[in-house]
This record gives sequence, structure tokens and C-alpha cells, in this order.
Amino acid sequence: MSRRTISPAAVAVNRPVRRSPVVVSVPHAGRVYPPEILAAARVARADLERLEDGWCDLIAAGADKAGATVVAALWARAVADCNRGEGQMAPGEVAPALRSQFSAPGRKERAGLGVVPTRLADCGPLWKRPIDRAALHWRLESLHRPYHTALAEELAAAREGFGYAILIDLHSMPPIPPGQKGHGARVVIGDRFGTTAGDGLVEMVAEAAARLGEPISRNQPYAGGHIVRTHGKPADAVHAVQIEIDRTLYLNPDRSPDVERLARLSGWFADLIADAVAFRDRPETLPLAAE
Repeated sequence: MSRRTISPAAVAVNRPVRRSPVVVSVPHAGRVYPPEILAAARVARADLERLEDGWCDLIAAGADKAGATVVAALWARAVADCNRGEGQMAPGEVAPALRSQFSAPGRKERAGLGVVPTRLADCGPLWKRPIDRAALHWRLESLHRPYHTALAEELAAAREGFGYAILIDLHSMPPIPPGQKGHGARVVIGDRFGTTAGDGLVEMVAEAAARLGEPISRNQPYAGGHIVRTHGKPADAVHAVQIEIDRTLYLNPDRSPDVERLARLSGWFADLIADAVAFRDRPETLPLAAE
């Protein structure tokens, strides 16, 4: 199978010594800010860093040793949001010449959190100028498209080699506020209400999450974004689950990693991956591509 060349500056693909059907996606933990992005920003880098799933990639640090291929964005989410579709922007957030290609924006897009983040609460517009055609093309070609190409190729290779593939899409979240669905949960498992993964796999992930001893929610308030919606195709033997982890479980108040708590989460996630690798040994099996 031919493979597109992906710039190591933007996306990393770490494969285990012994391949398995499990692929881990970490789209929002990138900490590399290209000079073009910093030059275009109206706000300080510290404001752009608020978009990150801070240090979430360290939770997946042992996933390759546990048997998973890890696809991670190294460039920051401020460049492009790999968990949004290319058409997910609000018309008012782009240059006039682009507005006709974006319609029916959702709540997040209207808030400035589309495929290119454009606004954040308390700091207003992120960029000196509205996103124009050239800027959008550069951002998509530099990060968004290579990321999805890498993910699709690894999932295809897993399915070809094992007859099925499992995608675990890893994110972190702020504490869920009172009054919002899922309030109190520290781990949210998303499968788009049963459409992106088989029930047995979701139950296995929930069992693993329960070992943390933290409250768990399913699909509330995060049912899963563009990544699991695009790549999760249970009918084609590709199963995708999104996991959101409350970042207060592993970050200090200054957003730096807490070494001991992070090590606990990393060990837990490696065990979850090991469970996913061995999942077909359980009675609840996933359908093969040929079945």
C-alpha cells in the first residue's frame, strides 16, 4: 500500500514492535507553534495554549509498548482542529470570499471553535485578520489532512492485517460545570450513541475506566467528534471510541503535569490498550471485515 509522506514536524506515527488492531489518536495535545501561526496571532501564545488538551499525549506514552499504533498531532490545535470537519466553520468567522462554503454552523462553530479556532472567551479574536482562502488551505494541508491521512492508513493496515480495527481517540476536558449534562463525570466515553463502535468494545472501555475509581459518563456531554464519526464504521469492522479525561486528574493548577498522578493515568491507559489488544479473546467478539 502506498503511503503519503507526512511531515514529522506536524504528525507523529509511533508503531509498536508487534502490530495489533488497535490505533490511538491524540489530536489536540500538540505543542509546536509554527512561526506563521505566531505571526498571525492577535493574542499571546499563552492564550493559544488554552486550546490544547494539555499534556494529554503523556497519558498515551506507554500505549505503543502495550501494542497500539499511536497517531499524534505535534502541531498545536491553534493551527487546525483535527476533530472538526473541513466544513465546520461559522460564516462570520472567515473572510467574506469564503462565507458561501460554510452554512448551518453548530454551537461550537458559532463560538469560534471550528476547524480553525478563531475565538476564545475572555480574549476575543485569536487572529489579526479573518481566515482567508490561502490561510485555510495552508492550515488544512499542513496538519488537518495529513493527520487524517495517517489515521486512515493505520486503520486500513490494522483492518487488512487482523480483519478489524479499533480506534481509541484520546482527549482531555475541563471539569464539567454544574447544570451541564454529565456534570460530575471525570471520564466521558463517546461512541456517538452506539453508532461508531460495537457495544462489547464500549463496555470493555467502560470496565477499564471504572478501574480508575472516578465517575464515568457515556456520550454526555461529549458523544464523540469528527474523528470517531469519520473513521468509526462498525459495519466495515472499524470501531471507534472517544475518551475524555478530566485534566484536573493529572494537571496542577498552573497546568503543569503532576508526575505521580500522570504516571497513574499513563499506567491505566496502557492497561486499557492491552485489554483492547486482547479483546477478541473474550466471548463478545467484534465482527470481521468478511463477516
